[in-house]
Amino acid sequence: MKLHPTGVLLRPDNKRVVVRPFIPIHPTRVEHIITRALALSEQETEKQLSLVRADFSDRHIDLDKSWLRNFEKVRGHIGDSETISEGRKLFIGALFSGEYALESAALFNPSIVPHPDQTGLGQGDLRFILSLRSTGEGHVSSIQFRIGVIHRDHSIVIDKTTPFVTLPELNPNPTYYKRAFLDKLSEMGLENDWAASVMGRLGKTFLLDELDKSIQQAASDEVSAHTRDVPRTSECMHWLAKSNYEIHFASSSEMSERIIFPVSPNESNGIEDARFVRFVEDDGSVIYYATYTAYNGRVILPQLIETADFLDFHVLTLNGQAVQNKGMALFPRRIDGRYVMLTRQDDENLYLTFSDNPHFWSDPLLLQEPQHPWEFVKLGNCGSPIETEAGWLVLTHGVGPMRKYCIGATLLDLHDPARIIGHLKEPLLRPEGNEREGYVPNVVYSCGALVHNGQLILPYGVSDTASSIVRIELSELLTALT
Repeated sequence: MKLHPTGVLLRPDNKRVVVRPFIPIHPTRVEHIITRALALSEQETEKQLSLVRADFSDRHIDLDKSWLRNFEKVRGHIGDSETISEGRKLFIGALFSGEYALESAALFNPSIVPHPDQTGLGQGDLRFILSLRSTGEGHVSSIQFRIGVIHRDHSIVIDKTTPFVTLPELNPNPTYYKRAFLDKLSEMGLENDWAASVMGRLGKTFLLDELDKSIQQAASDEVSAHTRDVPRTSECMHWLAKSNYEIHFASSSEMSERIIFPVSPNESNGIEDARFVRFVEDDGSVIYYATYTAYNGRVILPQLIETADFLDFHVLTLNGQAVQNKGMALFPRRIDGRYVMLTRQDDENLYLTFSDNPHFWSDPLLLQEPQHPWEFVKLGNCGSPIETEAGWLVLTHGVGPMRKYCIGATLLDLHDPARIIGHLKEPLLRPEGNEREGYVPNVVYSCGALVHNGQLILPYGVSDTASSIVRIELSELLTALT
């Protein structure tokens, strides 16, 4: 099978930086820094603020917003913060801020979906959004985006990246669904009288401040005096609430400026390998989903992103026994009225699971086990299945000797995706030549491809360092599979 390089190669750029909190862990250190800042006169404070602005203003779009956001994180350490001048707040915020080079180490593991806006294109062209995993200092990962066009002649052009990056606004009072919250508490082993007391006060949907109020009320109830699990249950409720959040980007921001950076405690060490898919509901409405892995340095947590426009994003925890590991990938539509997803909860084999709700997954069915030496160590997916006339095309990744990652392909029946029609005996794509060298050597890996004009457009990560795109004649691939 012939692979057609597209000439696209996206390398990490250490000039792309974002402002993030830089706050010492020990409260005493925080207080010492604030004391020094408060000791400055207003005139000296303004002078120092001007110096910092001159040094960093050409590297960021809105420094003041970032500094004020970080000031709010330490406001509680200041006695009478209301009397502090705006300039002093900004300077204190700058003291607790630092630049982070989002992609200084890597820009890899891409997924590709059609852009919601296809206006202004030539016949046969397709505008797409490419999501990328960017990794910087401390191996902290985030999600970036690029826009590009696949032209009628199969050439691919990526829009120029702006030098700036922006963080989204976090909704301070998001909405939660009671059923999802209850199911996740049950999954965490937190079914007790006190939890029932808290949740019983809430409606089918509720806001964060309503949850906080109910927790405070339940803490004073008689039932709390007889429940030893109150502190742990309360802590886990707050953790769960922070793991489900809403973010918004300004419509004036360029796609390449938008960064989904870790927000919740369970993401503190990164957001890994987002698999985006354009999902079409039975009524024709479209929503983009992405499964990803949240990592806090100790444990992983499968999460789900929902967006219709790549401006407003809802981030939710996934629930159920079928989503206990990495590598979930949603099918792009329902099958017989049910959502379908590929999973790999045992970190070895491919599974299939069905659900009436995209947030709840159980009863996984074993779909495929490693069969060939290049996938003997473990088998996983490389993004959501792609619908073709011959069946569901599933790109897989296999790990073999010397931890070498290759990309393969499997074909599933359109009406019964639990039935395998074909599976490549040899890899479709393997790390060769310069692509063997990188942050993690001997790896090619993708989080999602698409089909356009009879071509499989396959973006892939190059040894956990950079990203490239290759195209393959779909008919050749399907012939090999069938």
